Amino acid sequence: MSMNPSSSSPVTSANSHLQLNKLLIPRSQRRLFFLQFTFMTVLGWVVGGIASIALEKIIWESLPPTFIEEPQIWVFWARLLSNIVFAVVFAADQALVVRRYFSGWLWLFATSFGWLIANGVATAWINYISSIATSLNESLTSEITLTLGFLSTLSYIFSGIWLGLFQWLVLRRYTTKSWWWNFSPSISFLLISLFVWLLSLGQNLLPQMYRTPVLYWSQQVFTAMILGVIPAIGLCTLKRNFRRKTETSS
Repeated sequence: MSMNPSSSSPVTSANSHLQLNKLLIPRSQRRLFFLQFTFMTVLGWVVGGIASIALEKIIWESLPPTFIEEPQIWVFWARLLSNIVFAVVFAADQALVVRRYFSGWLWLFATSFGWLIANGVATAWINYISSIATSLNESLTSEITLTLGFLSTLSYIFSGIWLGLFQWLVLRRYTTKSWWWNFSPSISFLLISLFVWLLSLGQNLLPQMYRTPVLYWSQQVFTAMILGVIPAIGLCTLKRNFRRKTETSS
């Protein structure tokens, strides 16, 4: 007995439509979302970096001589304010893209706060490891140097968990089985560390007069791109939380 194709096609079409609706980013919008999110992340990295550097410079130039007598305190506050400006600009650029799929304001706050915590934790650990290297003075062998450098890199990579945690607190409201997002920024930081390491291996191939600017801009551009590409891919794989959508509608 032959099967009637007209009777099975509506069921197949409905199942296919349901599978597509499960995605946080619909398949038809993935390519555009990927390009926009990556571009806005790079833009936020550049604009946020310029704004933070300009703010720190303005603060130092506007301080009276009496305040400069205690540089450690003002270095801390100047860097904190510049980091806040960078984090807000960086997160706001991403929020402009993701707000079509979930709360852009929540993403702005979560990414800003998570970035500040991750940056603070990484800086604290790296400074602590550097203080150990300084205390050893001339007894620093190549093996110890390699070990301390490895520990500094690990502290930088695992600090990304803080950023992932705060972003996950937002995503869990709109998606299902998104626990792995906690480690997504750490994957980005790992790839950035690998790229920086590869740059250091090939720096001798560059002319001396162009080495510093080429290394700096290459690191900045690829860092921004990695910070855009990895989460964009991750967001495209997440599935919607239909239970929350139903509760909101009711």
